[in-house]
Order: sequence, then structure tokens, then C-alpha cells
Amino acid sequence: MSNIVIIGAGQAGLQLASSLRDNGFAGSITMVGDEVHAPYQRPPLSKAFLAGTAPEAMLFMQEPKFFADHAIDFRGNEAVETIDRELKQVNLRSGAFLPYSHLVIATGTRNRALPCVEGETSGVVSLRTIEDAKALMQGLERATKLVVIGAGFLGLEAASIASDAKIDVRVIEAGGRALGRVVSAPVSAAVQAAHEARGVTFSFNEAVVALHSTDGHVSSVELGSGERIPADLVLVSIGVVPNSELAAACGLAVHNGVVVDARLLTEDPDISSIGDCAAFPFAADEGRMVRLESVQNAVDQARCVADRLTGKVEAYDQVPTFWSDQAGLRLQMAGLTRGDEDVVVRRDPATGNFSAYCYRGDNLVAVESVSRLPDHMQARKLLRMKISPSREQAGDPAFDLKQLVNKETAA
Repeated sequence: MSNIVIIGAGQAGLQLASSLRDNGFAGSITMVGDEVHAPYQRPPLSKAFLAGTAPEAMLFMQEPKFFADHAIDFRGNEAVETIDRELKQVNLRSGAFLPYSHLVIATGTRNRALPCVEGETSGVVSLRTIEDAKALMQGLERATKLVVIGAGFLGLEAASIASDAKIDVRVIEAGGRALGRVVSAPVSAAVQAAHEARGVTFSFNEAVVALHSTDGHVSSVELGSGERIPADLVLVSIGVVPNSELAAACGLAVHNGVVVDARLLTEDPDISSIGDCAAFPFAADEGRMVRLESVQNAVDQARCVADRLTGKVEAYDQVPTFWSDQAGLRLQMAGLTRGDEDVVVRRDPATGNFSAYCYRGDNLVAVESVSRLPDHMQARKLLRMKISPSREQAGDPAFDLKQLVNKETAA
């Protein structure tokens, strides 16, 4: 295998290129990214960078000389037009083409658009890129009333920063609770309470039907109930869509992402897909197809493919982890839920310092910790080793869950 082409210059793409070199791969590596920037971290865009506590330089994952030192041909501000599987090459918008021995699709996701937004209205922003974050920062400097559409991680992280800046914040959510698609009800309630204690207000089970403007700048948000909420800044944060069009156009299977097998291979043995755009069989849930938006997942999948391409063939079987800082809370999740689990709470949620243990049958499938780092670290071990404490043990703070890990390790 002499030349590997990576479409996508995010966390997954950069990790793959780096891991290939770490594994001794001596062939050519070309990484194509459609942004002008070198690969950078996205999580800080809604956290430290947006809050002004991290400079832009800290976003970038490597110094420019890294690419030359590791013989990685990074092509920024370049777009892939098509993938030609027969010729085994990718065709670039610039007119150039790149032949490949193996191709890796790591194209990530894009923000879901709000259907009722038509044309350009200033004061309406989303958050995906460095430029988006800068625009939101500038908006927050002038805003007095922020409406956040969507109560997911990113939207609530931005709401937290805005409320810290004494901006009036209203969060509109189509579902019934905050973070309703990603955490259990006890954690959701604790997060909402923490935000409300800082002055954030919520509207649930509401649809946004129109944005109104005055002199070209947003002035209010109209809900399906008829209510109009005054706003001089609106953040649209209603989820993402996988960038799988290139894969679909060249005939690869696509279903909520680029479909891959347990080794992260598409149906074409010369093409893999990793990161936020890849739909893969989740080993811990009987091969249910999932797509994860997580730094951990992007990094671990990149390492898995790098190992396979350099001779070590194993299925991808990692414990997913996620985290978020908001409203004075540190949320850390390990494992993956479907929304139908039984939840056992360890410690009092009212303290803002507790964990939720999620069970499917007798099996522990996920643990969500609120400002409880020790619980999170222990949960990762339990899930990795497939150890399920009883519900009674999980719910009893006096029971030392380390015993179960130590017992299994000793055996």
C-alpha cells in the first residue's frame, strides 16, 4: 500500500495521518481539507474559546512544521468533487486528482439548517467553525437578549457563557427536556436547574416558525404557540447532518452516515470511513448501527484504521465517552444509551454532584456523571471490562465499585 488519501482535516483525519506515521507507514499520505485553516479542535469553540479564556492559537492541534516533519501532504482550502472508485482517484475542485491505494472518508458533519430561515438576516448565527465562533463572540459583545434554538450540548454551552456575561438567555427546544436525546432524565433535570439558577429560561415542546427582523437585523423569534420572543441575537443549534454525499455519489452505502463494518471498512475494500460521518456497528449493543459525534470516537477510530492499514486487523470496540462544561457543571458520559434504559442514581442530584447508572436488563450500558470524576473513571473501567454491578450496588454510595474491578482483575 503506497499512497493513502484522507478526505477531511478534522480530529479523525489528523489522528489517522499521525498514527500511520507512528506505526511506521512509509508511503505517501495526503490529507484534503475544505477549510483554509490547518486542523483544529472544535469542542473549545463553544467552551473556552467562546468564553475568551483560550486564544485562537491553542485551537490548532499541530504546529505547521508537523506536516513537513512527518511527510504529510496537507491540502487546505481544497474540496473533493468526486470519488472515482474504478480509477481509484479523487477529483478535486481545482482540477487536480489524487490517486489512492486506500481512501479514508473523514468528512465530518455540518449544522442542520433551521427551515424557517430564508435569506440573510444579521444576528442569526450557528456554531461550527472558527469563523462562526468569532461571529458569535462579536454578537455576544453587543447582545442583550439571546435566543438559543436547541437544548443540546453546544447550545447550552453557549447559553452558559452568555448568562455568565449577564445576557438574557431563552432556550427553545422542540423536545420535552434539556439534552433529551443524549442523557437520562435525572441528569437532564440537574442541567436545567443549574442553568435556571443562572437566569436562563426554557421553552420545551415548542417549534420555531419564523424569525422576524427590523432593518435587516433579527428582532424576535416566533413560536408555534404564537408567542414572539424578543431577541437581538439568535443561535441556531439543532443538530448536525453527516457529510456523506461524496460516498453516496460514488455508490457506497449511506444511512445516517457512511456505512462501515466492524473494521470501519465500507463495502469497497479500498475505502474506509471514520469519525462523525461514519455509521458503524456498535459492538456493545448487538451491532446496532450508530454514528457518534465525539473526539474520543474520532481518535480511536483513526487509530483502529491506522492499525489495520499497517498490519494489525481488529474490530473497533471502544467505550464511547463524551463531556461538556456548562452552568458550573462538568458532565462526563461513558457508554451509549438508546433512551429505554432503567436509571439508578448514585448520590443526591440536588447537590449537583451525582451519577446516573443506566441499565438495559441486568447489563450496565452507560454512566452519566455530574461533577463526579471518580465515578466517570470507574465507569469507563466497568464498561470496558463488561462488569455490571447490581442496581443496589450502583445506587449505594457506601459500596466501593472498585471492588468489582479489582476482583475481575485478580481473577
